[in-house]
Amino acid sequence: MEADLRAVMRHFATGVAVATTYSDRADGRHHDAVTVNSLTSVSLDPPLVSLCLRLDSAFLADLLATKKWAVSILPDAARDLARRLAVDRARRAGTVGTLPATAGARTGALVLDSASWIECVLWDSFDLGDHTLVVGEVVAVDDRAHGPALVFLHGRYHTLDDPAQ
Repeated sequence: MEADLRAVMRHFATGVAVATTYSDRADGRHHDAVTVNSLTSVSLDPPLVSLCLRLDSAFLADLLATKKWAVSILPDAARDLARRLAVDRARRAGTVGTLPATAGARTGALVLDSASWIECVLWDSFDLGDHTLVVGEVVAVDDRAHGPALVFLHGRYHTLDDPAQ
């Protein structure tokens, strides 16, 4: 069933974003970032969004500990970055250290300089199957997107650049 569901879901286009959070340790703050395509708007009043992350995710553990994160919605120009952050924590660590980003004023989580972004604080979380759904209250936003959106479909990144009709 898992392979069948994966095959069917490959036909559903999703946006591509980078979620960021951090952990505070004795030697300082350690940021982490991961490519996600599970970002969903949940409510406008109050402003809520959600992400789904694997139960065994170290990123999820940090997010649940800090209760803060940010999501930067990627433009087409960020395809390479999306690929570099769609790997395990050890392999993405070098990329995280070189992100063109600044710490968000409300959460401290990194927001990418050239992307629209949302800062969130944890509203609630739910374990569902092999993932945890985290719901965040939106505490800050910035709409910087100018240009084609990056989408994921059929296991590949694509540009959504159809003119508005």
